[in-house]
This record gives sequence, C-alpha cells and structure tokens, in this order.
Amino acid sequence: MTNTIFKGRRAAHLENDFLRVTVLEEGGHIAEILDKRAGVSPLWIPHWTSLEPSDFSPDQHSNFGTGADAKLLAGIMGHNLCLDLFGGPSPEEAVAGFTVHGEASVDRYDITESSGQLLQRLTLPMAQLKFERSVQLHGQYVRIREVVENLSAMDRPLAWTQHVTLSPPFLDPATTQFRASMTRSVVSQADPGFNAYLTPGKEFSWPIAPRRDGGESDLRQMHKTAPASGYTAHLADPQRDHAYFVAFTPQFRLAFGYVWKRTDFPWLGIWEENCSRQASPWDGKTVTRGWSSVCRPFLKPGERWWIATGYWMPLLTNGSRPADGWTLSTGSAVRLRM
Repeated sequence: MTNTIFKGRRAAHLENDFLRVTVLEEGGHIAEILDKRAGVSPLWIPHWTSLEPSDFSPDQHSNFGTGADAKLLAGIMGHNLCLDLFGGPSPEEAVAGFTVHGEASVDRYDITESSGQLLQRLTLPMAQLKFERSVQLHGQYVRIREVVENLSAMDRPLAWTQHVTLSPPFLDPATTQFRASMTRSVVSQADPGFNAYLTPGKEFSWPIAPRRDGGESDLRQMHKTAPASGYTAHLADPQRDHAYFVAFTPQFRLAFGYVWKRTDFPWLGIWEENCSRQASPWDGKTVTRGWSSVCRPFLKPGERWWIATGYWMPLLTNGSRPADGWTLSTGSAVRLRM
C-alpha cells in the first residue's frame, strides 16, 4: 500500500502487475480501479474540482448547491458506500447533520495495510455503526469484504448500499454494452434528473423497458441521445446464488463488473445521467451510469430497510454483519454473450 494524492485528495493505493486500486481517505470512495493494460479506470471522476469533505463550507462552496447532497457532491468519486442512508435524509435528519447517502460518504477513514490487504475503518457517531472494508488483489480481480457492527443499545434496521458509478472515457453511450443477472424490473416514479425517457412506475422484464413515447429501450445500452435521465430497479435472478453486472467497452476491449451474494443485495438500481442536470456543479456536462446493489427497490427520504427485505442489525456482544463481493476488471478473461 502506498499513500498518495489522487485528484487533489488524500488517498492510498494498492497495485499489482494488472491493476491499481485507489481509495480516498475522506468519504472512503473507491475512486479508481485502473486496468494497466487498457490504461483506463471505468469509475466516475466528476469534472468539477474535488474537495475533502472536511474542507467543505456551504458559504464558501455554494457551487455545490444548498441541499443535503452538497457536501457529498464536493468529494464524491467512483464507488460510493451508502451507510446508513441510501438517498436523501428526512428533513429532521438533515437538520441533525445527515447528508445524502449517510455519514460513510463524507467521514474520514483510517487506512492501513495488513498481510497484503488494504483496510479501511471508521466509526459513524450518529448512526452508531462501526465499519470495516478489506481490499485484496488477485491477478485481474479485486476482492472486497465489508463488515458492519451495531454499536447502539438496541436492535435496528439498516441501510447499506454499494453505489458504483461509471463514466467516460470508459463509458460511451453509443457503444458500451451492459449485462446483468436481473429479472422483474420497475421504473421509478420520480426522475433523479430532468429528462426522464422511460415511463414512470411501469413494471417490465429486464432488459426491455417502456419509454414515454410509447416505444421500448434496451437497457443493455445507455440512451444515446442527450439530455436523458432515469432510475430503474431490478430484482436479481432468484435462481442464482450470486448476482452480477458487467459493462464492456469495445474501444478499450475492457470488461468491468461486480459479482455479489444475491441474498446480501437482492435488488440492483440503475441510475442514468446523460447531460440532464443543468445546475451547478453538474452544468449539463455529466455522463454517467450508476449501479447500486440494494436491499429494496425504492426508499422515501430517511427510510431504512425493513427486516423482511434487508438487514436487521441485532445488539450482540460482538454483533456484526458481513457482505462479500467480487470486483472484475479485465479485458480478456471475461466473455460476454451479446
């Protein structure tokens, strides 16, 4: 492990002959998974200047807006851990200091190395949770393991989401292909951007989604025409023990994706932004596709997962809940069935 500065941010990276993985000290984001052969990382690096969340000031950095997402936007990159929120806080939580996607997206992590693993640890004082992530490299693969421990004096529901966002140059709306082990699907009633092209609230079967204009879109590719935006939720195939998504870009001959235990995150959310958001800091320039491994398709602001559909964190002497995942980053070892 090497301590470094990445895009002006304090960071650490772990690398081998094939890959370099970079994580940020503040926010804990996996900011880069660089495939050395292709010379590209698929993960999103926003076009705006990144800040350490601890340096963010609403008065001095008004270009990030005045909402509960401003502090997050100031420092977000790549793979964002959402803990103990997915989406926005309730009005009461916002007043208390919660930001969009929770404390884990903006707090400072302790980063160390042990036996070839990069370890990220932090304690969330408001959520009363302890978090640990280990990152290991295995050739062209990255092994990620996370553990969350409940520090409170009572059992409680939990919001725990992996929010992975891809962007150019890897992501090309015209040519990048996507595959996922999904089945039943639904379009969100609320558009996260301003140019929704799919029919709100409509159910469908992956990957063919209904459009507002009466046609259909194949979600195995982004909507090519800008501006466009959308959010859809997809149930992972219950016949499989593991769920996956993978993106392939012909330009780089690179496939990149995640595999995880389906019972950990039975739903996948897909967030699409193609130059839809005109306000600062987006400025109509952002092209992304985000993949969120979640326990439930949609949430209201401040809502946590119910015990029937997600995690319930018991109070135990050493109570914790692990989640395991494989990250794929390879140009030749993965074959896609087009």
